[in-house]
Amino acid sequence: MALADQTFGFFIPTVTLMGVGSSKETGEQIKALGAKKALLVTDKGLSSMGVAAKIADMVKAAGVDCVIFDGAEPNPTDKNVADGVKVYQDNKCDALITLGGGSSHDCGKGVGLVIANGGNIRDFEGINKSTKSFPPFVAINTTAGTASEMTRFCIITNTDTHVKMAIVDWRVTPNIAINDPVLMVGKPPALTAATGMDALTHAVEAYVSTIATPITDACAIKAIELIAQYLSKAVANGEDLEARDKMAYAEYLAGMAFNNASLGYVHSMAHQLGGFYNLPHGVCNAILLPAVSQFNLIAAPERFAAIAVALGENVAGLSTIEAGQKAIDRIKQLSASIGIPAGLKELNVKEQDLKVMAENAKKDACQLTNPRKATLEQVIDIFKAAM
Repeated sequence: MALADQTFGFFIPTVTLMGVGSSKETGEQIKALGAKKALLVTDKGLSSMGVAAKIADMVKAAGVDCVIFDGAEPNPTDKNVADGVKVYQDNKCDALITLGGGSSHDCGKGVGLVIANGGNIRDFEGINKSTKSFPPFVAINTTAGTASEMTRFCIITNTDTHVKMAIVDWRVTPNIAINDPVLMVGKPPALTAATGMDALTHAVEAYVSTIATPITDACAIKAIELIAQYLSKAVANGEDLEARDKMAYAEYLAGMAFNNASLGYVHSMAHQLGGFYNLPHGVCNAILLPAVSQFNLIAAPERFAAIAVALGENVAGLSTIEAGQKAIDRIKQLSASIGIPAGLKELNVKEQDLKVMAENAKKDACQLTNPRKATLEQVIDIFKAAM
């Protein structure tokens, strides 16, 4: 396709609040959107720790009523969405607040899609399937990884097929995103590692995407630089507020990149692992990233060479392919150093499931922008390489 025939969009929340204490603005922000009664979608962990109640009190103090729904599970399902829709309707809510990581945000996005359009969340799998305006929406992030607090992506598991449905719709982009590093302090090292590698995967896949632009490139490279500098520090000391703050910026920048340049086979394959085995998305991405990158290297050697530099590698005197290989080797080293499992076998992935997961991965929307096209057998081989 000629360059003149392509149109590139850039999707981002209208307002983003960053920095220490920014979550204190939640009440005023949802009030400014015209809300009278908000549904706060979160998970049971944040609910039991009292974080959800604290945010709800802030919202009420601003004069907006607030109801808590803490039914967002890891890898949220169509059932979670239906449960949230019922609570929203039963309480006559008119706005959404999501609190948490990707699971809470995706569940809340699913609720909003059904509230606005009717039907079932399964009706919206694919790209821009909604037709009605979303309710007022504020997303408060508590992990530095998924960037779901600012993207047009929504991933929901179909409980009949055990496949993660990729919903990409500009209408689900939150009006306001809040990234307060205070809410990320104290997260367990394993969660910090997994979400951080999720952010790195977003940046790498967006940078080598077939629809990358100068804007997404700038976001992706800066995200990789920040992750290389601060992820290990955040894993080593969860109380390191500077590391938490910089990782919040990194995951947001990575989100800006993939929200507009999309992703690749790491995500299309990781979605299948999450749907089949209910595995942590960030861990799946981290394990698959080197294997998919190795497959993609010959398609985008200059891009992987630039990634190597962003990761802090010295590529002087190396060929482009050699420099690109340094990026993949460095990703493996980083992943191992922060405690990511070495392969899918450690997660009890079964080789007999690889073919059907590969078939589903080839149908996933994320694979469309991978820099190298893969046959079914090649996708299976990538899975095997990550075992």
